[in-house]
Amino acid sequence: MRLYAKLLSSLVASLFIFCLVTTAQAAPTSMQVLEGTIDHVLQLLADPAFSNPATTKAQRARIEVEVRKVFDFEEFSARTAGQRWRSFTRDQQKRFAEAFAKLLIATYLGQLKDYNGEKVTYVSERSNAKGTRVEQLTHLKLSDGRTIPVAYRMMAKNGSWVVYDVLVEGVSLVKNYRTQFQDILATDSPDDLIARIEQKAKEPKAK
Repeated sequence: MRLYAKLLSSLVASLFIFCLVTTAQAAPTSMQVLEGTIDHVLQLLADPAFSNPATTKAQRARIEVEVRKVFDFEEFSARTAGQRWRSFTRDQQKRFAEAFAKLLIATYLGQLKDYNGEKVTYVSERSNAKGTRVEQLTHLKLSDGRTIPVAYRMMAKNGSWVVYDVLVEGVSLVKNYRTQFQDILATDSPDDLIARIEQKAKEPKAK
């Protein structure tokens, strides 16, 4: 009976260790998450469907799906609104996050409409002491030979990695928008800010 109990205990321990190892192997790194998303987006941009007026809308929708998989727009929004975020109702937080997501995606896709085979290289990675936050530095090489540094700040969340800020040539999107939004919130309500963001999100599409 004791031998059986020992064997059973060993079996359970082995299975537990196996599960831990398998989970660790299966969990993608921040680099794998980012690189997979960027590569997929570049493939969709290189597809003739993106430049074909008849299929551009559908292709943009596919790119948006990929972007939303890794960009945590609620985290973006909370950091951008700063201390005022806690004063928003839950409904305002949701509407703010969705409006801000649409603005960032519309701006992002608007700048990529003339994609001409630009390449992305992965330069370096910095992480905090706990390994729960990283900054992935990439270089975007343009067709004219110029190189633009783009850094993605990522955090571990729900078993994967998400982007919560982007720095283009050292300028943080979160910090840049926070300054603009704080000025608006100094005189206007959260609902006013949301309405203005929603309107702004429509402008890149119109252009």
